[in-house]
Amino acid sequence: MSMSDISLNNIMLDKVELIPILSNCAISRKPISEISQMLNEAATDDDSGNIFMRMFYIFSAMGQNESALDMQVVALENRSIYRIVSPEVTSIRLLALMGPGDMSDNTPIDYLIENSDIRLDLLFISDEGDLPHSIPDHDVAFIALGESDKNNPLLERIGKLLLMWPRPFINHPDKIKNCARHKLPDILKNIPGLLVPKTVRVCRENLGECRFPITIRPIDTHSGIGFEKLDNFNELKVYLANSVNTEFYVSEFIDYQSTDGNYRKLRIALIDRKPYICHQAISEQWMVHYMSSGMELSEFKRKEEQWVMENFDLDFALRHGAALFAIAERFELDYVVIDCAQSKDGELILFEVDPRCWVHATDSVEIFPYKLLVMQKVFNAFRNLLLKKSSV
Repeated sequence: MSMSDISLNNIMLDKVELIPILSNCAISRKPISEISQMLNEAATDDDSGNIFMRMFYIFSAMGQNESALDMQVVALENRSIYRIVSPEVTSIRLLALMGPGDMSDNTPIDYLIENSDIRLDLLFISDEGDLPHSIPDHDVAFIALGESDKNNPLLERIGKLLLMWPRPFINHPDKIKNCARHKLPDILKNIPGLLVPKTVRVCRENLGECRFPITIRPIDTHSGIGFEKLDNFNELKVYLANSVNTEFYVSEFIDYQSTDGNYRKLRIALIDRKPYICHQAISEQWMVHYMSSGMELSEFKRKEEQWVMENFDLDFALRHGAALFAIAERFELDYVVIDCAQSKDGELILFEVDPRCWVHATDSVEIFPYKLLVMQKVFNAFRNLLLKKSSV
């Protein structure tokens, strides 16, 4: 039976008995020395589905994506529902609709509810088969899939399913699909104070029409995989000679280098139309990623990030408030994350809009003592969003 044939007529919201398993968030805090012990514990679980889903999270935390996906396939052959977080006192019951895939395919929602009173169940939706006859009763559902060629068919089918969904939900699939990089310039055009690099989705054979400098990346890649800045056609030829991909996102390059020679990029969560800072990365390279920017090695970088995070509401958010609100309004997503920077002329540059970007508070408290308090504002805002939606 295809997803388009799925009906909720025979589905029961029930107290589905599920044994909680460790989330990726919980595993990411464990030292490497405990990984082998965790694998042994997973193997002795009485629930066969839990065994393989726990293995999925453990291998994911180790960066072993291929092995992780193998484990997930077996887990989902057992069942499609898993309880990830189960606090002793539960005030909000959250159900996340997920798609099969690695940790970059869905919103890592467990990081947003760590140490809270929110119960989290995952319901994996596939392109084959019906929903289970009973799904956990919940106060609100969260559509966790990110936009991608792989996920878009699932998002379309979930959109049809939501026409009859018995509970409130967050993030309509049609709005998530608008997060495709090549759609951003049109959706966000004519917003004062906002720059969105012109971006097109283009086949390999049409790449000769580029106007340099450009940035290029294969479709559906993240974390800088295959992402490069090219200044001329010769560099493009070398790039293509070393790539097996057939389709790419090509964007104009907007130079956002600061006067001190560094590049600064901010990650901001837009929750219920309001901005909350998650981090600022400072790098000597134009391609800024927090993990590779050396923030943990530089007191200068951390001091600046601390100031930016602690003064965000009265500084960055105040200067760019109108543009940030306009972004949230046009995408109509109650929860979404953006990566952005400030141009040399003081305008907001938008690089990415995506609900699945990682938002967390797992950095070392000893090295980043300022983060936890600021990030708690993000988590509180997310909890308030769940409460607001569940009361509709």
